[in-house]
Amino acid sequence: MNPIVLYTLWSLVALAAIFAVSRLLVPWLLRKRGVYLRRRTMFGPALVFVAQDEDGSDVRLLNVGGAFQSATYTSDELRHELVCVYHRNFAEVMRAAGLREGRAVVMGGGGYSFPRWLGVHTRLQVEAVEIDPAVTELAREFFYLDDACARAEGRLVPVTDDAWHFLQTTDARYDLVVNDAFSRNKPLGPMATEPGARIIHERLAADGLYLANVIAPLEGRKAQVLHDTLSVFAAEFAHVYVIPERPEEPRRAACNVMVACDRALDLSGVEGARELRDGLAP
Repeated sequence: MNPIVLYTLWSLVALAAIFAVSRLLVPWLLRKRGVYLRRRTMFGPALVFVAQDEDGSDVRLLNVGGAFQSATYTSDELRHELVCVYHRNFAEVMRAAGLREGRAVVMGGGGYSFPRWLGVHTRLQVEAVEIDPAVTELAREFFYLDDACARAEGRLVPVTDDAWHFLQTTDARYDLVVNDAFSRNKPLGPMATEPGARIIHERLAADGLYLANVIAPLEGRKAQVLHDTLSVFAAEFAHVYVIPERPEEPRRAACNVMVACDRALDLSGVEGARELRDGLAP
């Protein structure tokens, strides 16, 4: 055999061996450091690892495709409490509205942080819609989803579906609709458009609440998606409120809460909350 051809073949075999070993070695090395790697989800590799919050409590994080999707405390007494500021703001709005019973749908599962909180801490019947079954598997393995479902005694139901398709095809009406699904450039996707706002409105009960996580800065060119979304919902609903996550850093992207409903809410107890007037963004 030609020496050049033989060398090429041996090189290819060596590269294949290195690749095969690396596929086994990298996950092993990560696990040794407390990091779990799942290579295939619909939106890229998933990493699960533990960090500490400001109080030193262990928090398990889910990163999919380079974006953080969920966080949960790992201790038994805190595992179904809320880590993220915007989730806590969701909960504060619900308390201000007196919403603890009825029917809810949460669009976007991830580690099911907010659906788990709803299932454990309220009497709402909760459907949690997650498009990727691989992510739901991670939630079951690392984020206590099965434990929350057991505690909710049948009131928390994971659903595998695209959230937009789910909304378009269901005939149910909800007391609470939560949008926690997002992409990098279009935080709410089609649900930030006029047809999206109209369908969400149709799916809500008369006094229902719509809560959405709009990832954007408050100021600057990249804030336009937030301003446009607020204007769209202000044209559809009688009342729209916004709760900035980082008002002290207005040019930094953050998880801002938008609230849309047809009844006036007293959100004076929710830090930073303000109502929009005439569709104007803050």
